[in-house]
Amino acid sequence: MTRPAPSFAPPQVHREALEGGGFVLRAPELGPDVPARVGDRLAYWAELEGARAFLVERDLAGAWAATSYAEALGAVRSLGQALLDLGLGPTRPLMMLSGNCVDHALLQLAGMHVGVPVAPVSPAYSLVSQDFAKLKVLAGQLAPGAVYAEDGAAFARAWEALGLDVPLLVSRGDGAVRASRLMTVEDARATQASAAVDLAHAKTGPDSVAKILFTSGSTGAPKGVVNTQRMLATNQEAIAAGWPFLRDRPPVVVDWLPWSHTFGGNHNFFMVLWHGGTLYIDAGKPAPGAFDATVRNLREISPTVYFNVPRGFDMLAAHLETDDALRERFFAELDLVFYAGAALAQSTWERLEAVSKRARGDVVAMVSGWGSTETAPLASQVHFPIPRAGVIGLPPHGCEIAFVTSGSKLEMRVKGPNVSPGYWLAGGQVEPLALDLGGFFPMGDAGRLEDEADPTKGVVFDGRTAENFKLTSGTWVHVGELRIQAVAACAPLVTDAVVTGHDREEIGLLLFVTPEAAAAADLGAELAMRLAAFNSGRSGTSARVARALVLGEPPSIDAGEITDKGYLNQRAILERRSVDVARLYQTDPGVIRP
Repeated sequence: MTRPAPSFAPPQVHREALEGGGFVLRAPELGPDVPARVGDRLAYWAELEGARAFLVERDLAGAWAATSYAEALGAVRSLGQALLDLGLGPTRPLMMLSGNCVDHALLQLAGMHVGVPVAPVSPAYSLVSQDFAKLKVLAGQLAPGAVYAEDGAAFARAWEALGLDVPLLVSRGDGAVRASRLMTVEDARATQASAAVDLAHAKTGPDSVAKILFTSGSTGAPKGVVNTQRMLATNQEAIAAGWPFLRDRPPVVVDWLPWSHTFGGNHNFFMVLWHGGTLYIDAGKPAPGAFDATVRNLREISPTVYFNVPRGFDMLAAHLETDDALRERFFAELDLVFYAGAALAQSTWERLEAVSKRARGDVVAMVSGWGSTETAPLASQVHFPIPRAGVIGLPPHGCEIAFVTSGSKLEMRVKGPNVSPGYWLAGGQVEPLALDLGGFFPMGDAGRLEDEADPTKGVVFDGRTAENFKLTSGTWVHVGELRIQAVAACAPLVTDAVVTGHDREEIGLLLFVTPEAAAAADLGAELAMRLAAFNSGRSGTSARVARALVLGEPPSIDAGEITDKGYLNQRAILERRSVDVARLYQTDPGVIRP
């Protein structure tokens, strides 16, 4: 079984030198016919292929239940009327507490259809948090006109903690939650759409606020990023320009990535809508126990494009290596594997290549991209074959990236129609982004060309400039690269690590380990052996790990140490665990157990 390689647009980029060092990469311009609103594609596909399945999820009995494009458009109009009747509008957004489901998707599209900004927030702030402090902060920033929670019973404590006097919409569990103005989504979908829906829709345009997406908090406190219709539409048009194969057949996507984040909520969700594809909503995620749901879904559905974060691909590779039926089903229709959100270990890349060859006789196209919540998200796209992990592509159509000298690195800064106007403030005011004098948005990430002589070979991600630090010797420690390599050297014992050593003589690691590893009597000796092998052949204190401390407490979401996608906030962990850092450097070099 061999599938033809997906059709990619040829890489095109113009390089221009900057005064004082650095350079700018500019992509070709977008065409003139970008839709004014990303939701216009729903009406387009409802008319052209109304019976085609758009959104599919498992019902309470575990069977797949599909919503067609025509059904979705009808529901969006009815829900849009219900939102208007509840008094929502451009300055009174809809706050969404729960995760991915069909009702969530339809409410988002309904809000965007009638000019009501929608703000999905991480479900972990309601379901995992114990003090709801972050949830209250986000609600204060939003000043929502209404709130949605899929299961009233599951979100009852969070709702009560918010203490908001606004309508609450629920999909189920309405008898288990107290709210003075309570409405079920079923009742809202029964609302008869009037001319008010069409009038509100006509007032929306490229500058309308479609969504408010909060940054993950991995580099500080979350901020509500304004996502305009222009940002979303131009980003999808750019994706389509780089990946013309998406026009060859409607994409089929099985995806768990949360809609409270830009990867799953913008890149993946709207890519399916843009091309008239089908999205199977995956209730799993790459965590012990929770990944079983993903494996079950992939045993039944063959995706044409598959997205995940590196941790998800680590877990999936282990199943693909041992489960013949899963491997055959997964690769049967697959055009593309895409990773983002964090750096993928080269070892994982090679494992995926190996299982692909076993299943289909060749290597499936594996690509990546780069971006942020402020860029809708795509700021670079791989649309050409790449030989290894780490290459993040080129600026997509309509965008440009400036590479500005920052210490020993080149910081990447972005300009284009996909860049946000700023951060949402209660009442609909916007705090503008801090742009440089050239109008570029500094991302805090570093990059370099794969081939200095040929920019079309793409950009290589080179870590976060904000995380890098100097030892007392004055040498820079490149945190992102070192962390990835050290975790890979200690896998599968270590799940993640935080690099220490700012203004110290040596590099140290704070280690998070698996429960099984924590219980092992020889953990310290095993880690010491792994780190010794890691250090072998490395010269200089900026590349060698001198000491490590195993943490007994997992990262805390209430303290902002981790996001619901599993990304660590290095700064928050170092600040909160300063005692552990001090202990790490008060002892002789080696591995310290809790």
